[in-house]
Amino acid sequence: MKIDRIEVYKSPIKLKKPFVISLGAFEYAENIVVVIRTSDGSVGFGECSPFMPINGESMETCFVVADYLAKRLIEKNPLNISGCSEEMDRVIYGNSSIKSAFDIALFDIASQHAGLPLYAFLGGKNNKMLITDYTVSLGHPEQMALDALEIKGKGFQVIKVKLGEDPETDIFRIKAIRNKIGDAIPLRLDANQGWDTQSAIRILNELAPLNIQFCEEPIPRWNFMELSVIREQSPIMVMADESCCDDHDAKRLIDLNACEAFNIKLGKSSGIYKAQKIIRLAEQANIQLQIGGFLESRIGFTASAHLALTSDNVKFCDFDTPLMFCEDPVIGGIQYDANGKITLPETPGLGASINSDYLRHLTSFAVS
Repeated sequence: MKIDRIEVYKSPIKLKKPFVISLGAFEYAENIVVVIRTSDGSVGFGECSPFMPINGESMETCFVVADYLAKRLIEKNPLNISGCSEEMDRVIYGNSSIKSAFDIALFDIASQHAGLPLYAFLGGKNNKMLITDYTVSLGHPEQMALDALEIKGKGFQVIKVKLGEDPETDIFRIKAIRNKIGDAIPLRLDANQGWDTQSAIRILNELAPLNIQFCEEPIPRWNFMELSVIREQSPIMVMADESCCDDHDAKRLIDLNACEAFNIKLGKSSGIYKAQKIIRLAEQANIQLQIGGFLESRIGFTASAHLALTSDNVKFCDFDTPLMFCEDPVIGGIQYDANGKITLPETPGLGASINSDYLRHLTSFAVS
């Protein structure tokens, strides 16, 4: 078997309302879809959602770099995923987002070839309930409280809250949300690198009584040496996100005793192949895991959900952004059930594809 043709599509999808974090506001999911076709007729689908402030990529840069990667992977064996991953790294440094789209498509083909759902191909079992949170965008405290109340009304069992601005306002935001929704539903905090060390310590200590599960990336990623200081003084669990992209980052954070948890995103790790390396390190160090993402559609999050079934250390899921889309071009894939519960397809492979009529109208190129 060899790779015969690779198609790359720009897939911008408008969001129902702007998604706002401390790093900026986003009105579109500006994604890239990769379709890999093989000599035996297999078709693999992958997707990435480049996020300029975090992985330094855009839909446009991914589209350009994808051409370099596709030309190098043509005629390669799609079942040799480690070899294909190493080949992509030889082509260009970094660019983890677009590499993840190719990686997912390769795993789709390999698990189809094995006749197994992707999670089983990865050594996992569909033996636990996956439940996603739903995110409150950064904004005025009163509006955030109303948004949280709406999320509660839809039955979600946990709410994620974007923070990372003025400490006093961030504290007020969480207290306003608690006053509106009550104390029962756990909150997850995500500062997106917005605080300094001392502010993070003060905020987390003040918010500790308010049923907070954890806080993601409280300080700038480059200041990761300070994470252990926050961990030591915070009653709330600290989760590394932007400072934990690949297995090398994970090893460094473990050695520093920097945090209790990692947030794995395929767009940071370059895909499933390297994400598995992070998982193995986390298991050895007793680090809890969240599987999350950027603004992928159900293609990307289907891959993430399969990965979430491969380790008992995966305790948290953050799969909500497809619910924010104005349209859904995905066929198959994960389904969102009541109360944020996730159902995975049991068919061989990823179990998700993109509507061909939708793809036909997108800007694209092909390499064969």
